Amino acid sequence: MQTFKRVLLTGGAGFIGSHLAEQLLTEGWHVTAVDNFDSFYDRSVKWQNIQTQLQDENYKLVQADICDLKRLQDLTNGRYDVIIHLAAKAGVRPSLLDPIGYQQVNVVGTQNMLELAKTLQVQQFIFASSSSVYGMNPNVPWREDDHTLQPISPYASTKVSGELLGHVYSHLYGIRFIALRFFTVYGPRQRPDLAIHKMARLIMNDDRVPIFGNGNSRRDYTYIDDIIKGILGAIEYRATKFEVINLGGSNTISLLALIRILEKVSGCKARLEFHPEQPGDVPQTYADITKARALLGYEPRTAFSIGIQNFFGWLQSDISIKARAHFA
Repeated sequence: MQTFKRVLLTGGAGFIGSHLAEQLLTEGWHVTAVDNFDSFYDRSVKWQNIQTQLQDENYKLVQADICDLKRLQDLTNGRYDVIIHLAAKAGVRPSLLDPIGYQQVNVVGTQNMLELAKTLQVQQFIFASSSSVYGMNPNVPWREDDHTLQPISPYASTKVSGELLGHVYSHLYGIRFIALRFFTVYGPRQRPDLAIHKMARLIMNDDRVPIFGNGNSRRDYTYIDDIIKGILGAIEYRATKFEVINLGGSNTISLLALIRILEKVSGCKARLEFHPEQPGDVPQTYADITKARALLGYEPRTAFSIGIQNFFGWLQSDISIKARAHFA
């Protein structure tokens, strides 16, 4: 009889979580996905993300809030080989409007998951951190051993706190804690509030595209398939008890260059509307992935031009499906 590996995955119905669950099921894992279907964006988007997974007998969906430790304990009591904690209140700009809410979900929620790992004796814990922790650090590309962290948003500060909590639990309870600092993940199913998705829809609808600043800010975009491979590498990592590792594309693209690429793939012209820079935004993100290569065998393989084509193909399909549903 085959012995299945078991994972507890928070944020399992989201952009990254649904892709990860899909891959893990393909590889023979039992997946228990936790999601509270937060109203940050339309809940139907998440339900659509997991339609395939829901048909798999090795997939279990638990609707619960990571801030409710008692409910989590009641609904997820079992044996797991690894906890992958992706759930969080997302976004830099929204965190400026709700700093206390972000602290509650992202810090208290992370501590709840670590408590659950301790109680269930789960020895492998993977935490979704963020490139935003580097903040205004001018030393690019950013390295994990450069401890000049200068977060400038409540969201970024909660991710720093999550990493530090992980160090505490790793030291006290022997949990292997791996914090993966994601750099601007994009691809099919990307959240509708994120820049590529939001701007693509605005351009296609001939709506004005807001540009905050002069358009020269740069981001290190990382395709979803590469991120998933990095997480899979972290699942297998055993050498040390605590690590912080960048997962990026190791390449930067300016906002204006991104818009030109979106114009090209969509065949539409963008109508730009310039605004002052927004608080919390950083001028650039840029990952040094030397450590990820060495420890996880990580190597981003999807060129941005290909990744954008894949995203746009999905977006057109998504728009078509919703249009048919509307007129049905």
